[in-house]
Amino acid sequence: MPKFITFGEIMMRMAPSGFLRLQQTLPGSIEVTFAGAEANVAASLSMLGADVGFVTSLPKNPLADACLNTLQGLGIETSGVLRSSTGRLGIYFVEAGANQRPSRVTYDRDGSSIGLTPPEAWNWDQLFSGAQALHVTGITPALSKEAADSTLAAVKAAQSHQMQVSCDLNYRAKLWNWQPGTDRRVLAGETMAQILPFVDVLIANEADCGDVLGIHAGHSNVDSGNVEVDAYPNVARQVAQRFPNLKLIATTLRESLSASHNNWGAMLFDVSGDKAFFAPETDGVYQPYEIKNIVDRVGGGDSFSAGLLFALDHDDYAEPQDALRFAAAASCLAHSILGDFNFSGRAEVDALMGGSATGRVVR
Repeated sequence: MPKFITFGEIMMRMAPSGFLRLQQTLPGSIEVTFAGAEANVAASLSMLGADVGFVTSLPKNPLADACLNTLQGLGIETSGVLRSSTGRLGIYFVEAGANQRPSRVTYDRDGSSIGLTPPEAWNWDQLFSGAQALHVTGITPALSKEAADSTLAAVKAAQSHQMQVSCDLNYRAKLWNWQPGTDRRVLAGETMAQILPFVDVLIANEADCGDVLGIHAGHSNVDSGNVEVDAYPNVARQVAQRFPNLKLIATTLRESLSASHNNWGAMLFDVSGDKAFFAPETDGVYQPYEIKNIVDRVGGGDSFSAGLLFALDHDDYAEPQDALRFAAAASCLAHSILGDFNFSGRAEVDALMGGSATGRVVR
């Protein structure tokens, strides 16, 4: 099996062209691609040059065939994909925001195959034979109890195989409705608290730790675009106290000035050294990327996860600061690419790390 394995749901992504809204374009033509947090990470890892496989459950129909063809075309190993006689391929619709109008996502994913597949359907020993790292997120466990149980079984099996386990908390407020009568944040917190003891590298955005774990970063308010950067090392310390198995905790730092203009950077906290690193930085001072004309921000966090996992696995980025700089640069580039997948190669990321940020034509 490949070195890296990601496990989770993949869907069809449907989006109006440009900045049109669904009511403007339907009935009519719509752009269809494939996407999902864990698949996005796999795609980005493959584009960077990593050996990666994606594990999921898909129905037996032409839509799923096309999905697999897309993944295989990117060099992703798909032999671990189950083909199910039950369930469907989920769909999500996204309207690209602009200026003061935010992007909007509408899910149509109830009854997807992975949400109906029980944990015993997976042969984890076979799937993880020879693999060295597993990546999961908090999105797939939000789909159903079966998906949550499967994710828990996956991280337990990965730990028994002495694999590095990484997890992006990825809280989605529109999901986590599979236990009626339980508050969604409470359900997310209870479920992820079972998964996190088997995780080595935790990744979260600027709001996830507050939503899922109840640990907040000072006076940060992501809705108003206010991110109190200096408060995040303390957030990481509190998370590490609750889950002492964690070795690294990374947080993406998005200041949303508008849908089209974000400041973007990240923090990496080394638990054993009790030290926080920030990127990008100038003369040792944190200075986020100013992304003033966003093409597509969906999948930006996934490209960060992939960049970090790739860099941590390469001696060229052996220092935590270098690994974080690579991850922040990779995810910055993803904001310039339409769709969830980050079609950026390693050389492009290295160039941005080195200061090539003017966008001049490369001839």
